[in-house]
Amino acid sequence: MLRYNLGALQGAERVVLGRLSKPIRAVLRWQIFTTATIAAVGAIVEGSNGALSAIAGGLVSIIAGLGSTLVAARSGGKSAGGILVGALRAEAVKLALIVILLWLVLATYREIVPLAFFGSFIATVVIFSMAFFVRDN
Repeated sequence: MLRYNLGALQGAERVVLGRLSKPIRAVLRWQIFTTATIAAVGAIVEGSNGALSAIAGGLVSIIAGLGSTLVAARSGGKSAGGILVGALRAEAVKLALIVILLWLVLATYREIVPLAFFGSFIATVVIFSMAFFVRDN
């Protein structure tokens, strides 16, 4: 079980070399698909602001997730404690990026459609957590 839970973090070291691990690639595809789907629905229901809001919400999560992956890849933990510290640092970076990016979007985009924005954001955050369930072989 531990092997599958840490697989996404250990495989993330390839990000530095320009190649994403299978779990991260799978999750990124799901996030992009979900963001595009919510953006399409947002465009139909609320017009361009609905689409842009959904895209912004998805991008907040995607950028934060990639930042987290980069930090995890550079942690280089050799022991269980080192791996844990690396994972905690990665989560801290992810949370900090989420807070900063949420603030940035909400402070600057006056025509935001809250349902599209937060719907896309929450969906992509939940999808990112699924990386731990994707096998890396």
